[in-house]
Amino acid sequence: MATFSQSDDLRKAEFRGVNLRGARFSESDLSGVVMRGVDIAGADIDAPWLFEDGTVLLVNGVDVAPFVDTELNRRFPGRAERRAKDPDGLRAAWAALERTWAATLERAAALPAGAVDVSVDGEWSFAQTLRHLVLATDIWLGRAIRELEQPFHPLGLMDVGSGEGFDLSVFTADTPTYAEVLQARADRVALVRDFLATVTPQELAAARQNPHNPQHPETVRSCLHVILEEEWEHHRFAVRDLDAVEARLGD
Repeated sequence: MATFSQSDDLRKAEFRGVNLRGARFSESDLSGVVMRGVDIAGADIDAPWLFEDGTVLLVNGVDVAPFVDTELNRRFPGRAERRAKDPDGLRAAWAALERTWAATLERAAALPAGAVDVSVDGEWSFAQTLRHLVLATDIWLGRAIRELEQPFHPLGLMDVGSGEGFDLSVFTADTPTYAEVLQARADRVALVRDFLATVTPQELAAARQNPHNPQHPETVRSCLHVILEEEWEHHRFAVRDLDAVEARLGD
């Protein structure tokens, strides 16, 4: 099986009569790709940034992004409030998210021992997903909003190759127990809840720096929106993979 990586520049490449059946594209930029007369039966597309402003996904000339967004809101009650603007709306959005995650944690707890550490198709396990959300909170609440120099919990998990500008020595190289992961996660969830409990409209409008790109302006509100977006996207990934793990166990 041929494998292409970041060292292969395939921009504006043209594929004619090529059999790509079963091909897998991971962490690849497919923006602006044009497909004509293609058979996409059974294709599975996961695009976390599909709902950013101005993004469209045309299928037979129809922008399907709004339909996908509406369906995800139906499947995950509370997701539609992830871009709330005012303090009360953000508090309600976070409370809905906490309820959703609580139910998912109960589901994971009912699985056989070790299931939370199972990777599906090379993706993060359930436990690793929780560790990444610890990191996301530390980056966008601790570093961006609270402007702490060192906000990071050692159990936080970063994407490979995305640690530029951060002191990676603070993160553990050991694999923590699931109980330790749950404690770290609960601590970070409480930090967001406590921050939202007292935040004011004036504080939400305060300027902040993007922790990945300091030249890009942010506000406290936009940083909170990133946290909510991360939470809902990774919850979707986690549920998708729990479905696969349970299906395996049932075989």
